[in-house]
Amino acid sequence: MKIVICGAGLVGSAIAGHLAEEQNDVTVVDASAENIQRITDQHDVTGVIGVASHPERLNEAGMRDAELLIAVTESDEVNMVACQVAHTIFDTPVKIARIRGSSYLDENYADLYSPAHLPIDHIISPEAEVSASISNQLRVPGAFDIKNLCDGKMNLVGVVCTEDSPVRDTPLRHLTNLFPDLAMTVLCIIRDNAVILPRRGVEEMHAGDRIYFVCDSAHLDRAMAAFGHEEPEARSVVIAGGGNIGLMLAREIATNFSNTQVQLIEMDNNRARELAEELQGTGIIHGDALDESILKEAGVHTTETFVSVTEDDEVNILSALLAKRTGAKHAVALVNMPGFIPLVGTLGVDAVINPSQITVSSILEHVRRGRIRDVHPIIEDLGEVLEAEALPSSLLVGKPLRTAKIPKGISIGGIVRDEQVIAARGDSVIEAGDTVIIFAERGKIVQVEKMLSVRLDFF
Repeated sequence: MKIVICGAGLVGSAIAGHLAEEQNDVTVVDASAENIQRITDQHDVTGVIGVASHPERLNEAGMRDAELLIAVTESDEVNMVACQVAHTIFDTPVKIARIRGSSYLDENYADLYSPAHLPIDHIISPEAEVSASISNQLRVPGAFDIKNLCDGKMNLVGVVCTEDSPVRDTPLRHLTNLFPDLAMTVLCIIRDNAVILPRRGVEEMHAGDRIYFVCDSAHLDRAMAAFGHEEPEARSVVIAGGGNIGLMLAREIATNFSNTQVQLIEMDNNRARELAEELQGTGIIHGDALDESILKEAGVHTTETFVSVTEDDEVNILSALLAKRTGAKHAVALVNMPGFIPLVGTLGVDAVINPSQITVSSILEHVRRGRIRDVHPIIEDLGEVLEAEALPSSLLVGKPLRTAKIPKGISIGGIVRDEQVIAARGDSVIEAGDTVIIFAERGKIVQVEKMLSVRLDFF
């Protein structure tokens, strides 16, 4: 598959790494020679230096033979024009663009992106995706990662195993005996940044481990309680940062959370005034989120959840730590730099939101079509959780999972059949047409392809 990526920033580099690992022919275009040098050093991709929307640069990148364009530069306008050039000059079948400007995303102007006008097949909005992710965190504060699967029938959840967790030091095979009617399966254990997969059921979960499990959405509260997390949905929230993400999150809470009180801290006085006019039901405080008196004014010492989404990673991390010390029960920090992510959890922040990872997840959902319905990279990009359809020819179909030859680095978490959620066990038998939840370590997608007996074609 020939793919051209416009933009060699955090998102462009991450998506290039994923696609190059899967033996795709990837070319990246970026105006920065330094960015191109870095991405070609890190990944098996070709680099082209230049403005990504210029026809001659796209031609040099091999756009004429490409089946897919992914435009993720820092400029909405460059991304839009790159899609238009790819469509008009090179007749590229599929174009994906990251667009961040709220005015471009206004539903009143949706016709702008029709094939007859500005031909973009899929639009990715990082701010909207991040806001939705944080909203999920507010609903399940005890989780550091959560995603709906199978149209909401199942949940993928990441939790930390604490000293007080009822399942601490318990072999995984004993969980079924402890919770016989709980539709929950542990997908993987992350310990010291290494992934441990359940193979024989003898693996134990220790304090400090990060656990990913899937469960029937109707059993989510019970599954969280099994890990010692019974935190209620947030009823008081303090948001630090009134940019696009902070604004979208405040709107999301006002629309979808009943009886939840919100205070928003914004450093810029003019922006604070604008927010006060737009968010009538939200308390707006002008000040610095690193100022303890401002945090006290916002009521952080009694709040359930503090969310820091400023444009500065260091401010987000430090304000989240300060909020926890002040009395906030749960703290969430937005962190852009991948190198900071492994450190944040050890410092005491409960959950980290990484826009690049969320954007990559959204792009992969559109890229990996065919029988793959959804994709979610787990924390620190150590692997992916896939929602896939089992074909009659799949190696998984018609035999108990314990006898299926599941490659190393891959685990099966759950099955949905005729609207029924089935937790994956050794004696579970997958049938053709089932939706299957699969975890694959980074770089194991080729093995997943073979296991499903269907090539994960893009289109």
